[in-house]
Amino acid sequence: MIEIISNVIISIGIFFLIIGVFGIYKFKDFYRRLLVSSKVDTVGAITILIGVIIRHGFSFFSAKTLLILALILILNPLTAHILLRTAYVSGHLLENEDNKKGD
Repeated sequence: MIEIISNVIISIGIFFLIIGVFGIYKFKDFYRRLLVSSKVDTVGAITILIGVIIRHGFSFFSAKTLLILALILILNPLTAHILLRTAYVSGHLLENEDNKKGD
């Protein structure tokens, strides 16, 4: 029964990642693509790692996996923010603003 639950949770994580790939190609500008990729990557990794923890039970391996999960929760939004802030400060404009300046 635990294997079925963990397989379902891992499948949900893989589903999020696959849908996220299509979401990245849907948006045209850098800001929206980075936002979608960071959110989907975080949610997909969290659900996959939770499924792995459930599958292996609570052990030393699960403790290491929880540490990786905590690092993903902290570092993934942080790196996305740093990339977005750097692009904004360096003057990278949104696609709509580029079109207005060209007219």
